Amino acid sequence: MTLTQDEVYAAAPFVRTLGIRLDEIAPEAVVGRLPFAQPLSTVGGGLHGGALMGLADGTAAVCASVNGEPGALPATVDSTTHFLRPVVGQATATARPITSSSRQVLVEVKVTDESGALCVHVLQTVRLVYPA
Repeated sequence: MTLTQDEVYAAAPFVRTLGIRLDEIAPEAVVGRLPFAQPLSTVGGGLHGGALMGLADGTAAVCASVNGEPGALPATVDSTTHFLRPVVGQATATARPITSSSRQVLVEVKVTDESGALCVHVLQTVRLVYPA
């Protein structure tokens, strides 16, 4: 299945609201960027953990969708996040499928800062729902 950034924005407006830009959408990997914005920051000037989790969740959902059959809608059922260091500046998330079936995808997301250092690691289970 293929998706465009505009299709993602239409299906999941929160991705656009956060300011996430999708640089790559492919079954092997989805890469998204979250530019620094003052309203998304927290103490110390880094991006807020909730914004980083939104970036990870958005890229994981797109990754699951493009690994499903046409019409598959993603629904996160489990997510484990490890914050390893703050992200000051732009964050980049790379979501890759670990395992997938027609009903579920296990996705690993690595969020890095502008230097390429790993800042957040997420393992997420995404259920694929097929509307009737």
